Amino acid sequence: MSMSAAASRSQSVRNIGLLSAVQALGGSNSSIVMTVAALAAVSFAPDPAMATLPVTTSILGLALATQIATRLIYRLGRTRGLMLGAALAIPAALLAALGIILANFIIFALGTFLIGATGAFVQQIRFAAADSVAPDLKSRAISWVLFGGVAAGFFGPQLSSITRNWIPGSEYAASFLVIVVLALLSIAVLSQTRLAPTVVANGTTGTGRPLRVLLRQPEIVLPMIGASVTYALMTLLMVAAPLAMVRFCGHSPEEASGAIQWHVVAMFAPSFVTGAIIRRIGAHLVTAIGLVLIIICAVIALNGISVGHFTLTLILLGLGWNFGFIGSTSMLTAAYRPEEAGRVQAVNEQVVFGSSAIASIGSGLLLQFIGWQAINTLAIPVAAIAIGLLAWGDLRRRGAPGMAA
Repeated sequence: MSMSAAASRSQSVRNIGLLSAVQALGGSNSSIVMTVAALAAVSFAPDPAMATLPVTTSILGLALATQIATRLIYRLGRTRGLMLGAALAIPAALLAALGIILANFIIFALGTFLIGATGAFVQQIRFAAADSVAPDLKSRAISWVLFGGVAAGFFGPQLSSITRNWIPGSEYAASFLVIVVLALLSIAVLSQTRLAPTVVANGTTGTGRPLRVLLRQPEIVLPMIGASVTYALMTLLMVAAPLAMVRFCGHSPEEASGAIQWHVVAMFAPSFVTGAIIRRIGAHLVTAIGLVLIIICAVIALNGISVGHFTLTLILLGLGWNFGFIGSTSMLTAAYRPEEAGRVQAVNEQVVFGSSAIASIGSGLLLQFIGWQAINTLAIPVAAIAIGLLAWGDLRRRGAPGMAA
């Protein structure tokens, strides 16, 4: 290995480590919202049934901000763009904390909406990592960055629990002030990264293929389908599960919390090895395995409503999300040219998180009208269709219709 190649590889590893830390810090923001927003809002919501609305507004904020976040990152550069996203979390968190202190539901929901919007920048970290390392490290970079989500899954709930009563008379207000500290730490870590420059199309480099042409390419559309189906099904089942456990199956809130914690661990812990698995068997197959795991989790849910059934269902759901989401992202990052990255990533994020927002809104309604088991029955054919499309795409890519993936 030449000296320059060794230096480049060393910088790639450094970027992966730093971005993993940023993922852990930024991911803790959404973890805090998911853990305590409903608990904080229930005492001053217009109706207790509306207590989960701030969680939904955060997901909507993420979905609606994806294109703006992507464009800003490509206009300002990856490091400065991600630093801007972290900085915007500061006023958003202050607004959410103010809403709790004033017992103003609208202000609080607006604060969580804006925190969700800053999450659109956090979601770009995986692309920043993939585009800033050598090609043979892309899938590993995505996996290691998302591995930072394991820390986020523990940091967010723990920090929010420790600080919940730090402001007397305003339970959980200090939990949102923690986000200010996390944002400042994110900015400090990002300042140490050396990320690949964004490529802006011009007359010299070429503009790349038009978006209408890109969206007719199976190698671009199929990863978007894989990621959006994986994310939407994960959101649909994850949001419905604790409600089903407590309201319809008679389990305790503590049991529901424990099942969700195992789900979060299962979502991110496999990232330690997912990249290596992708390199060995390919992103198409890993994505399909993820969707198969979601089908298996739905089958388990259809066979019982004990705490064990729910916990195993959510663990397999987390594993399925990890394989499906990382596999789809790896497929997508290999399908476009550098000058096309901004427009492809913007559309992908809008499709994926728009689907997730719809699933989040629909989850409670579907649970109320058709029930937990019917939701799981619905998930099976949706995942199966996505698997079929991936299989077709892989056969097409190999150019040998008689060969299996």
